[in-house]
Amino acid sequence: MSKIERISAFLNDKEVDMTFITNPTTLNYLTGLAIDPHERIAGLMIFRDSTPMLFTPALEVEKAKEHTSGLDIFGYEDSQNPWEVVKNHVKSDVKSIAVEFSDIPLAKTEGLKAQFGDINFVNLTPLIERMRLIKSADEIEKMKVAGDFADKCFEIGFATAAERNGVTESDIVAKIEYEMKRMGVPQMSFDTLVLSGARAANPHGAPENVEIQENKLLLFDLGVMSGGYASDATRTIAIGQPNDFDAEIHKIVKEAQQAAMDFIKPGVTAHEVDAVARDLITKAGYGEYFNHRLGHGIGMDVHEYPSIVAGNDLVIQEGMCFSNEPGIYIPGKVGVRIEDCLYVTENGCESFTHTDHDLLIF
Repeated sequence: MSKIERISAFLNDKEVDMTFITNPTTLNYLTGLAIDPHERIAGLMIFRDSTPMLFTPALEVEKAKEHTSGLDIFGYEDSQNPWEVVKNHVKSDVKSIAVEFSDIPLAKTEGLKAQFGDINFVNLTPLIERMRLIKSADEIEKMKVAGDFADKCFEIGFATAAERNGVTESDIVAKIEYEMKRMGVPQMSFDTLVLSGARAANPHGAPENVEIQENKLLLFDLGVMSGGYASDATRTIAIGQPNDFDAEIHKIVKEAQQAAMDFIKPGVTAHEVDAVARDLITKAGYGEYFNHRLGHGIGMDVHEYPSIVAGNDLVIQEGMCFSNEPGIYIPGKVGVRIEDCLYVTENGCESFTHTDHDLLIF
């Protein structure tokens, strides 16, 4: 059963008339068309038993025809009311529409209501999440390439930091992203983080034009988009000789990350995976400083379903892909995170990134 056929089956089972899918990532996943309409509207309409329709801005219609098949494609000019154009193409009586509750703004639901009347919206997000949860062999191969680029990012970033001579966090970010562009990477999967010393105690801190500190730790969190798929990885290194306390924190995080990696396999739960790393950090006396979930799903989006977190009884299956990223963040002192994204195999898991986990000293 194809992806679109699976959604048609869902519509029949739930007695829903059609979908209106606008998330660019979901459109790409279902049709192979990678577009971002920005402030304009693109929508995929799948029905119970008729040809799916793809609605795009007029300037995207030819691209849509070139990159998709089996769809009735039509567009709208900027001067037109897009919702009227949609209504004119959907001849059947529509009483219910499946949309991704996680991604559709009120303006779009109101636009649909203005044309179709008092319709019932059904949440399509859980189905899409389940469909994207298990990656195919082809998807995993694309993610391996993205992971290789992340390893190259670390290599570039470490070498730039080792130059010292007043190099700043922002300098290192700029060098990494410049070299990725030179290698043909279209974009990073999120804003690259390079944080020095105690600045890394903020898990989502932002790099600034400040010099990296001697004899302190330096945290890198980065990833790229390649072939439509994301990578995401974190390493913490030392610039000069770190003090014993910082080195000990790094050792604890490394052990927690490896313990979770060794534990992950089909049949365990997301809750149990999180607990393996969290319990180790807690027993070391730093549980209060590990203040986020252990991991998140990854694929076409850098953050996607599932969440590897306490209380989640989702059973891990072969083909799932997610991050393993324990951390300890002590305000005013130090921040350490080590992260790899991985894919679950028949008997365990394999990482997409392979940069050394040891506390490298530059």
